[in-house]
Amino acid sequence: MRAEIEKIQQMMEAADYVTDPAIATSVHLAMTLKKPLLIEGHAGVGKTEIAKVMARMLGANLIRLQCYEGLDAAQALYEWNYPKQLLHIKLEESTTHSLREKEATIFSEPFLIRRPLLQAISQDGKPPVLLIDEVDRADEEFEAFLLEVLSEFQVTIPEVGTIKATHPPYVILTSNRVRELSDALRRRCLYLWVDFPGFDKEVRIVTRKVPGVNEALARQISRFMESLRAIRLSKVPGVAETLDWAQALASLHADHIDEELVLETLGCVLKDADDLKRFKRELTTNGLKRFVAAEG
Repeated sequence: MRAEIEKIQQMMEAADYVTDPAIATSVHLAMTLKKPLLIEGHAGVGKTEIAKVMARMLGANLIRLQCYEGLDAAQALYEWNYPKQLLHIKLEESTTHSLREKEATIFSEPFLIRRPLLQAISQDGKPPVLLIDEVDRADEEFEAFLLEVLSEFQVTIPEVGTIKATHPPYVILTSNRVRELSDALRRRCLYLWVDFPGFDKEVRIVTRKVPGVNEALARQISRFMESLRAIRLSKVPGVAETLDWAQALASLHADHIDEELVLETLGCVLKDADDLKRFKRELTTNGLKRFVAAEG
């Protein structure tokens, strides 16, 4: 068992994702048990990337359903290609086919637009990875519909019939906890919480993802971010902001950070006016050493 998890971890690292045993174990269990994996955590900590890496590891297609307020079953599952149906009806106006025959024709596979859920269920061959991203942004009605689809991996289209997955997809759901998900959905899934990375892991992420940053600068950046997250901010920066900042510093050919450079590039890290003011007050009161003292 341990060897299998280590293999998953190595495969994820080879796919350019800096991971840890907890993440590798969750991915291993999701693949082995064929259960959906619900990943929660702060924005920008790499939840979505896990699904992308999983698809690369398996050599599988990644099918992504981006959730948002107002998303309904038709937009996630299927809809009919109305312009194509209308064109076909006009072309068939002069034919002698019965109305029933014409209806059967336009409500058939060639006129069906497959949205992400139906694509994932109906794909032949190797199972795809279905990423249901930011599921917490969809409303409760859609969540209930989603639960039904994930339970059976089949869909009934009145005009076509029932389509059942011959190779059910691997399913990853992500949530930023904008709203609380139902107990029913949670029970259906395995669960993984992805927190902000520890100092050493963030150093590894920066050095791996931003080649132009040396290790000394990567350590300064990671220590700064660790200290910054300890301040009470309304929008706490994630790893995505760390990488944006590291890339900005690399483009400026910086080999260390100082107060002037921090203030000039702060927009890469903090995206809220009140957070900027709060940080600047901390900087005025305690200086930059408050954020990078441990790195000298």
